[in-house]
This record gives sequence, structure tokens and C-alpha cells, in this order.
Amino acid sequence: MKRSCFFIFLLISFQGVAQKNDSQLTHTDSLRGSLNAEREWWDVQRYDITIEPNFHQKMTTGKNIITYKIVQEKHSPYMQIDLQEPLQIDSIIYNDKQKLTFTREGSAWHVKTGNQRLNSVNKITVFYHGKPREAVRAPWDGGWTFTKDSLSRPWMTVTCQGLGASVWYPNKDHQSDEPDKGASLTMIVPNDLVAVANGRLIEKKKALNEKLSYKWEVENSINNYNIIPYIGHYVNFKGNYLGLKGNLDLDYWVLDYNENKAKDYLPKEVHNMLDSFEYWFGPYPFYEDGYKIIETEHTGMEHQSAIAYGNHYKPGYRGRDGSGTGWGMKWDFIVIHESGHEWFGNNITTNDLADMYIHESFTNYSETLFVDSMFGEEAANEYNYGIRQGIRNDKPIIPAYGVNGQGSGDMYPKGGNMLHSIRHSINNDQLFRNILAGLNQSFYHETVDGSQIQAYISEKAGYDYSKVFEQYLTTTQIPQLNLFKDIENNQVYYKWSNSIKGFNLPISLKNNNADIRIVPNLEWQQVTVSPDEKELFTPEAIEKMYYVEVKEVKSLEL
Repeated sequence: MKRSCFFIFLLISFQGVAQKNDSQLTHTDSLRGSLNAEREWWDVQRYDITIEPNFHQKMTTGKNIITYKIVQEKHSPYMQIDLQEPLQIDSIIYNDKQKLTFTREGSAWHVKTGNQRLNSVNKITVFYHGKPREAVRAPWDGGWTFTKDSLSRPWMTVTCQGLGASVWYPNKDHQSDEPDKGASLTMIVPNDLVAVANGRLIEKKKALNEKLSYKWEVENSINNYNIIPYIGHYVNFKGNYLGLKGNLDLDYWVLDYNENKAKDYLPKEVHNMLDSFEYWFGPYPFYEDGYKIIETEHTGMEHQSAIAYGNHYKPGYRGRDGSGTGWGMKWDFIVIHESGHEWFGNNITTNDLADMYIHESFTNYSETLFVDSMFGEEAANEYNYGIRQGIRNDKPIIPAYGVNGQGSGDMYPKGGNMLHSIRHSINNDQLFRNILAGLNQSFYHETVDGSQIQAYISEKAGYDYSKVFEQYLTTTQIPQLNLFKDIENNQVYYKWSNSIKGFNLPISLKNNNADIRIVPNLEWQQVTVSPDEKELFTPEAIEKMYYVEVKEVKSLEL
């Protein structure tokens, strides 16, 4: 069982996940967000999904063959299958021969399966249909998108992160259980349309009523919300990248009238991304399934091996630089950010939505690392500092566990700034790079708890960062570094305030002439400094590297 998006400053929200306080959480939230007795006894091995959308009626008909393994000898006689209203399950067949009974509780369907033998592998086929939820403002609001391209031709896709893949197909809709042996998606569409999905095209054939059937498959385990259909007037061109694991197949699926534009623009952006991210994070995690970019009407999403791209073939984020520094206009935001999720989010996946900062904070920080690769450390400092304008400190980044809870959108810019602070405090980029690559190797194709990632970083850094994570992820306080400079005696006094007890972020400062490291706490400490070292204690320089507020005081009585 595998236990293993996008940043915008004005509004950051997972698709369709309602903002709730702990007091507003319901039984429905627990059914969706927890591994209850009807979920924990079976481990998903594979999904084989078939979908036939009707563009004009905005209806879908489909089935999902769910192959699963029994992992508990004694278990509930029921299994919970998730499918969101208003979609309806028509029937469920066990091992191709027995019809099962079921009841519905909101989006949770309780299927009576009886006792099954430990370690046996079985399957159910879930047939369903209906008029699915439509996305109002994809990708921020999830569901199906039934729209038209600029030539008024049909164009369909789905977005469902946070809201859940059960908005369009039946599954065990919990991040902790991905299909260990991959998945396939078969799409039946009118013969003038092309259907694209994750992984590789393994079959294209004629279907009934002058339609075509396209079957795509991934070998690797995959997040439920990353399995996505794209249906439109697509054309394909190919490329190749010689990476750390050999030849990586590159595919670009774009609307036919944008083919020339895409050929001129996308390959360079993708190669630059792969150069940078394979350097920082290690090999692209899905060589077996290839790397694809697929043009879409919405801005973009991190769908594994099938990145949704809607950035109009221009640098920045649709012509804007979220950092306000100019550095964000020198590269394509969607190519970089959404591809960064292949390592953090798709390769390493969190068990609980509450730990989504592992996806979003690290991927936000991949932008800074890309700027570093292309333009140098100072540019990276400026970019990272610039994105702080998006931090709201409205609520903690980590919410309640077990209820499909959503933390603050600060998991993007604040989380990225937290990692930038940790990187500078380590003061050893080779070690920091080894940690990032090590995470992707140690938790390769796994789902994790956030605590595992935190512990790994502390262990490999040789320093306990637990209080640093606690400060930035569970509070809205910006740590304040208080400095008092005794110039006459070459002393600098320092301490933290506006921070939790035990906050211990080391501050490493250096330039061409000096290098110094301090570990402030809540009490005044002092260090003797040389003239060159004294120059390092400037608020502007410190704040560029660390997400803290620096206050120079005139006495030690603060």
C-alpha cells in the first residue's frame, strides 16, 4: 500500500475543498478523510477506468475495475467506495460474476463484500453514470470542464485536487492508497476528437457509433487526483532528454492551431526545467511513463506524466511575475511549478491532505531553485523574498488530520520561504542538494506523513529542525530577530522574540570576507565580531535569506 497547483497571490485554494474550522467538521469529513474500518482492510492494486463523456448533454457514463489485495485477516464485511453526488452507481460486480449490494451515505457508498481471504487479490467493477459536477473556475474549483477551443470545437478535461477524484470516477478517495501496479484510462470519444491521458497510449481502436477508443496506461503508482482525461483537437510532437536514468521520452500534446508556436517555445523550457530539477532533486521519477505536457484551457495542474499546461506559451504566469522582481518573467511558471510536483506531490505523496505542504512548499521552492540554477544565488534570494507578498498568515499551514482538512494557502510562499531559511541555515548547498535528492530516493514512489520528511531533513542535516517546522507550519507568528550592536566593544547581541518556546533556527551569514553562524534563542546571547563579520549583521541581507523580521534595538532591555 503506497502511503505516500499552483501558487497565485490573490487567492490560493485547493479545488473545491471548503474552508472549515474544527468545530464545523462533520461525519462526512471523517468518511472522506480517514482510513476507517471499511477502507483499511483492502489495498488498491490497480484502477482500470473507462469513461464516455457526452459533451452536449454534459453527462458521463463509465466504469472502474478496482483490483485490490486483502491486508487484514479479520475485517469489516463492507468496503467504502467514494463517488460524489450527483453521479450514481448503477451496479457493482465482484470478480466478474457476483452482483454486490450497496447503500449510499452522501459521497460514500457502503458495499457489502463479505469476508475475503488474507493476501488474496480480487476485483470489483463499478458501473456508474450521471451529470457530474462541473468546474466553475478550473483549476481552483474542481470537476469536469466542458468548454470550446478558439475555433468553437469541443474541449473537455477534469481538475480535482483536494476536491477528490471521486468527483468523476469511483475509487478509494484517500491519498494514502495509490494503485501500486498502475492504472489505465480508456476514453470513448467522437472520431474527430483526440483523447490524451497519463503515461503511454497502448491502444487506439474504433468504437460504436462512429467513435474512437483511446487507452492510456501508467506503470507506476499514481495519485487518484492525477489520473486525468484531456479531450480535444490535439496534435502531438515528440522530443528526447538524456537524463540521469538515460533517455526520457518527451511528448507535447497541443491544440492543432498552436503546433508551430508550441514547437518554438516549449522544448527549451522543458529542457531547462529538467536540467535544474534533476540536479537538485535527482532523476525524474517516472521514466517508464515518459514526460508529457498537454495544453489545456485552465492555467495548469501537476497531473503525473501528463502536466496540464495553459500558460499561453509566454513567460511568467500568464504575463505576470508573482515575485514583483522581474526574475519570474524570464521563465514559464507553469512548466516549472507543475513539473516540480513530479518530485514533490507525485513521487512523494502525503498520506493526509493536512500535510499538503510537502507537495506545495517544496514545489514552490523549486521555483527559487530553478532561478538559482539559471541566474544565480542572489537572483534566487530576490525571487524568494519577493514572493513573500503573497503570505497572509491567516491560519496555520497544517490543519486537523483525518478529515480531509485544508491548511492555509501560505503553504506555497511561506512554506517556500521556510525551506529557503533552512537551506541558508545549513550553509552547505551540496548537503542541501543531497537532502532533496535523498528524499526523492528514500521515499521513491511512496506516500508519507509530514513528520517523516521533517525527521529526514533533521537527520541528514545533523541538526534538529523540529521547532523550526513547528514555528512556520503551526503558527502565524513571524519570528523576530533582535540585534543590539555594541560597536565600541565589537559585540553583537541577539535573541528571538515572537516565536515559540525552543525555536532554534540557526542564522548563517557570509560574504567574500567573513563567515559566521549564530543560534539565537529567547534569551540574549552575544558574539565577538571582527569588522568584516560585523558587516554581515544587516537587516536587509538577513531578511533576504531568512523569513524573519530583523529589529535593531538600542538597549538590551527589550
